[in-house]
Formats: sequence, C-alpha cells, structure tokens
Amino acid sequence: MSRIMNQAAVTMNQLQNKLDVIGNNISNNGTTGYKSRQVEFSSLLNQQINNLTSPANAQGRVTPDGIRVGTGAGLGAIHLNQQQGSLIETSRALDAALTGENTFFQVNRIENGQEEMVYTRDGSFYLSPIAGDRLALTTSDGHPVIGQNGPIEIQDGFDSVEWNDRGQLVVNRGGNQAIEAELAIVEAVRPSAMEAEGNNFFAVAANADEDEVIQAYAGEGAVIQPQALEQSNVDLSQAMTDMMAAQRLYQLNSRSITMGDQMLGLVNTIRS
Repeated sequence: MSRIMNQAAVTMNQLQNKLDVIGNNISNNGTTGYKSRQVEFSSLLNQQINNLTSPANAQGRVTPDGIRVGTGAGLGAIHLNQQQGSLIETSRALDAALTGENTFFQVNRIENGQEEMVYTRDGSFYLSPIAGDRLALTTSDGHPVIGQNGPIEIQDGFDSVEWNDRGQLVVNRGGNQAIEAELAIVEAVRPSAMEAEGNNFFAVAANADEDEVIQAYAGEGAVIQPQALEQSNVDLSQAMTDMMAAQRLYQLNSRSITMGDQMLGLVNTIRS
C-alpha cells in the first residue's frame, strides 16, 4: 500500500473512534450527572528521509536537510469534562444535586459478588428494603450509597424523609425530626486521574494512587441542592458541530485513498 493510502487508512480508524465518543456524548445528553468526553489527537511517529544530494539542500538553508514524512494521526487521550451541568428541580424527596465541581457521591458497586468503591454525580437515590425492617439508600441499580458511617441504612416506619443542604438525611417520625444519616461526599483533587466506568460511575485510574486523587470534601456551607438533579453537561450544538467536522475529515481521508488507488492504476497502465 502506498504511503498516502496508509496514512489515510490509519487516520480514518482513529476518526471512527472520535465519532464513537461524540455519538456517546449525544446519546447521553439526557443522562443525569453525565460528564462529556473530549478527544485529543496527536501525530504519529514521523520518518526522516535524507535527501542530501538534492540541489534543494544548498548550503545556508534554514530548514533541516531531508524530508519529514508523517504516518497519520492517532487518538492521544480522552478527557472528561468535569464542568458542572445545570440543576433542575424535581420535587422528589430523595433526589440530591451536588453544588460543587469535582465532588462526588460514593457508591459501593456490587457486581458478580465483587465489591468496588466507585463515584457518581447522579443523585437520584432510592430506599430499598434489606434484612428486618430496615431500608438501605441505593442508586437506581440497587448499589448501596456510602455515608459517614458506611452504607446508609435507616429504620422503616417513618412518616417522611428529606435532605438538607448539608447532605444530611432528616427523618420525620410521629412529628419528631432527627438526622439519621449523612452522605460521605468526596472531592477529586486530581480530576484528570478519574476515568469513566460505565453506568454513570467513575473510578480512579489504575496508575494513580486513590488516596492522592480522592479526599473527603472539606467545604463549608451547602454541599447539595435537595430535591434537584444535575443534568448532563453535554453541549449538544458543539457535539453536532464536532461530529460534522469529523465526518468531513473522514470523507477527505477516504477520498485520499480513492485518489491514491487511481494514481496507482494510472502508473500500472503506463508502458515503456
């Protein structure tokens, strides 16, 4: 395969990955607490072709001798956009929206008998019955939500529950109100070390020290907005613009392969 066709094929493969990321952002435009992904490209290794015998390499030239030929572009990294999304009131007692960037709820994800600490911005919580007459605070998928003293559990038989803006669960029993649990909200001091885990969960990257990335939130004042949820931070108009630009680049590289094939066909038809 010619050099131009190889470069175009490599770049097309990476552009497809970019289109997948953009498509995932668009499809999660309505997902609570979703953080958009941004793709960063980088040039692949260049090849230096020496051309010392050419008259173009005359003495006194400013540019280096030879020709540097690239091998296409590659997907350098996928970054999470941690900018806070807009908040929307839901009037649902157990909904909670974090008011600060880089703060997270802690969740004990249980899958296939394995437990793992993960983090989320989705504050749509539920009370699920467990052993006896107790209820556990969980995510919509049933994973326990972590409080200051471990997984949050309360006694059944209450009249109503609600959050205050400090992340404390206020339970009303027979006209008496009491704080029976408090969310263990954490802050990512190195948000670039957070990775998306799927199902709206985040985790610390494998090559990072969790104790250096995640710390207990030490802020004062309101930490959540009760009866509200954070919306996705996807900028739909920007995502559509990025998708169209990526599609045009994909078409350009596809056309390069077609032209390269036509040139090879033309060369093969030349007779001495």
